Amino acid sequence: MRKRVFATFSVLVIGAMLLSACGGGATPTQAPKATEAPKATEAPKPVDIGTEANPIKVYFVPSVDANVIVAGGDIMAVALEKATGLKFKVSVPTSYAATIEEMCASPTDSIGFIPGLGYVLANQRCGVDVSMKAVRRGLDWYAAQYIVQRDSPIKTLKDLNGKKWAYPDAGSTSGYLYPLYQMKTEGVTPGEKLAAGGHPQAVQAVYDGKADFATTFFSPPAKPEGETAWKWGDDPDIPADKIKDCKISDDKKALVCGGWTVLDARTNVREQAPDVVAKVRILALTVQIPNDTLSFGPQFPKELRAKIEQAIMDFSKTEDWAKSIGDSKFYGWTSVTAATDKEYDPIRGAVEASGLKLEDLGKK
Repeated sequence: MRKRVFATFSVLVIGAMLLSACGGGATPTQAPKATEAPKATEAPKPVDIGTEANPIKVYFVPSVDANVIVAGGDIMAVALEKATGLKFKVSVPTSYAATIEEMCASPTDSIGFIPGLGYVLANQRCGVDVSMKAVRRGLDWYAAQYIVQRDSPIKTLKDLNGKKWAYPDAGSTSGYLYPLYQMKTEGVTPGEKLAAGGHPQAVQAVYDGKADFATTFFSPPAKPEGETAWKWGDDPDIPADKIKDCKISDDKKALVCGGWTVLDARTNVREQAPDVVAKVRILALTVQIPNDTLSFGPQFPKELRAKIEQAIMDFSKTEDWAKSIGDSKFYGWTSVTAATDKEYDPIRGAVEASGLKLEDLGKK
């Protein structure tokens, strides 16, 4: 997971009510009884979290089909309910920015499956705290890829000057932030921009010729069993001699090319465009990006958080995981591992180096 439009965030200021004694108050004989103390001084009653009346809110960013997310998210919710006895409610806000707003509006009872940039923004916005990060086929990082039509004359990043750019969402780390930063540092200025609405849509825009290039998430291809695994620095695309063999697997869950499995964003359009690898190639990659996060609201109760973290770890080892967030049509997480806030400093650095302000990203 992907990993993404951020609107300017309004600042919520919670005013404290100041209670002061009244100068011309009652005489000692008129002092109120203890039972008559103003209600404002009473401590607020704690609100139960994870109940039918107040289920824990689980937010997923809309990086893939919302129906797939809701169906898979509900499978996860059922598993977590069985493991913890708590109640959960799955939601897919309309954008990355909306996901952050929802989490900040529910600091005590929200969980978010959000990409790196979303986490950095949410952390700065209201203190959302990272707990875990995704692992995909053994890797806790991913990258962004630039894709063009296979017969396009575009050969280098410099050739993208003035070309129409399709990207998933201006809040997407791989789909927008990192490529934008890289293009700025290399002196590349795209032409018209197209906010496609998601990674599959961005791929489709290039496939259909509606954009000259697109930026989407990259995950390295899986090689046939017995071959040396792909490593950083290898050709990111499917070997030329395997492209003609690309086809959807019998279970329709993968795009396989002569034993190689496509795992980048192109696989998400395999059903509507099974020849996507033959029509769309990878031009280049960005640097590595830390994987998507599982993060908690800033005031989430520690005991409940620990219980949920363990339940998610346990769930990741079950078969149902592959029907939920582990499904390739969902986020494709194969497992999870612990994460720290410091790991996401490179994303903060990319934002600062790009000259963009976090609150302005949705306007770019």
